[in-house]
Amino acid sequence: MITAEQIKQLRDETGVGVSLCRTALEEAGGDREKAKAILARRGADAAAKKADRALGAGTVAAYLHQGGKVGVLVELASETDFVSGNEEFKSLAHNIAMQVAAINPADVSLLLASQFIKNPDQTIQTLIEGAIQKFGEKIKIVRFVRF
Repeated sequence: MITAEQIKQLRDETGVGVSLCRTALEEAGGDREKAKAILARRGADAAAKKADRALGAGTVAAYLHQGGKVGVLVELASETDFVSGNEEFKSLAHNIAMQVAAINPADVSLLLASQFIKNPDQTIQTLIEGAIQKFGEKIKIVRFVRF
């Protein structure tokens, strides 16, 4: 039997909806780590299904590293203004900008493959796939620049 507390913990860790957390926990027999893996796989599947959708909105995030010696601008696109105006979406863009400042990738594909500095168990790609699953829209890093 899956408890509300287990669902809440998984939701707090992943940001995924309650029903998806419940389903993943049930499929994983209550094992939270297995449920996270199931959600990650489903996030990748959701991203693949939304790959053909048009991007019509987005946000630009800026990050200045301590002392102002490194600065980054990142353009993160979504399908609608509803998602791009969301604080969690803006936070995602800011975290990606911080990632660019930290690792200085040569291009978007290298950025997507990099381990997320705040959680080395995730890549930027899996972070975006989780956001796609959470928001229900296609999300893409359009470009970035590091100064």
